[in-house]
Amino acid sequence: MGLFSWIFKKEKKKENKVKEEVEKETGLTELEKLCIGDLEVFDALKDTMFLNPRKIDISLEDAVSKAKELEKAKDTLRAAIWYKIAGGLAIYKGNVSKVKECFSKYAELTKIRPKILEIPDKAVKMAQEYYKKYL
Repeated sequence: MGLFSWIFKKEKKKENKVKEEVEKETGLTELEKLCIGDLEVFDALKDTMFLNPRKIDISLEDAVSKAKELEKAKDTLRAAIWYKIAGGLAIYKGNVSKVKECFSKYAELTKIRPKILEIPDKAVKMAQEYYKKYL
């Protein structure tokens, strides 16, 4: 019995070391580190904000006009996607009223209410801190 427990004990130690190494390698993202004290803000931003919006070649105004154009054409799915893009760009610009407008239209078209609509001011403020620190 002593031999088996000694062998299995060694295997568990190896498994624990591997888990610890994986956790160290993955770590927390910059956004998670910034929002570590406020999980609600992180949940609101994780699906809505762009981590590097400078790589997006369209302006906020163009995205909104494209969304409105598609909405008039009754292409609600593509219009919703463009409203979500516009909302992400509005977060980058720090425009809380546009964030509310774009994500409200997104919610209206998809029947999915993003968490950012619950705390837009707080979420945009935290996103601006992220952009100042990491971009």
